[in-house]
Amino acid sequence: MKYILKFLPRKFLIKYSFLITPILRIIFHGKKYTDPIDDSNYSKFLSYGYKTVRKNALCPGTLSLERHRLLWLYLDKETDFLNLNLKVLHVAPEQVFYKKFKKLKNWEYLTFDLNSPIADIKGDLTSTNFKDESFDLIICNHVLEHIEDDKLALNEIYRILKYNGISILQVPMNVKRKNTFEDSSIKSKNQREKYFGQYDHVREYGLDFKDRVEEAGFEVEMINYSTKISQDLVIKYGLMKDDLIPIGKKLPSN
Repeated sequence: MKYILKFLPRKFLIKYSFLITPILRIIFHGKKYTDPIDDSNYSKFLSYGYKTVRKNALCPGTLSLERHRLLWLYLDKETDFLNLNLKVLHVAPEQVFYKKFKKLKNWEYLTFDLNSPIADIKGDLTSTNFKDESFDLIICNHVLEHIEDDKLALNEIYRILKYNGISILQVPMNVKRKNTFEDSSIKSKNQREKYFGQYDHVREYGLDFKDRVEEAGFEVEMINYSTKISQDLVIKYGLMKDDLIPIGKKLPSN
């Protein structure tokens, strides 16, 4: 998968994956691993990654990764979001969630991205045309590490989120790093992969990501949901330990 990701455009993979995944479901059918998003079962999950290749990361039938499966378990088991009437903005929509969320009759669901073929609206997250306080829930996963001015993007998310609204802001985070590392002089794909973990990332976030989100005005909770899941299920669902889910809430001003 590492080499497929490098040589085939992400846009192409998103557009044509529906031709590939049914075949992969048959090839890797089994009972050892389960994707909790659709309860499908597999003999193995595939390795995935750029700088560091992770084993048992990619579900062949849904193309979900560890973070997707963890977030789904959190949404399904710990929140009422899936059952509430919400206006939702999904930035850079992941296919596995797009299919599920589109079916929710109680959600007014919009997708947004610069390039994605499944985005309803094309645009730049640092400067959208949405009105203030437009959305109850904003899902923005593994996006901010691609944006040069992530603070501007966070400010924009805060602006268009309703008061008491929630933003889900997953990013790749090095929990061993206290402070985020970024260097605007690092431009080449090889150098970005070396220092930031992926050729199209512009920083590697550390534990101070919480502070960056709070600076935009959010009340932030960093949820380590994998600690609530048994070790057997962590393995069966192909999850990562200490994969944090950052939740930002926009509280009314006093």
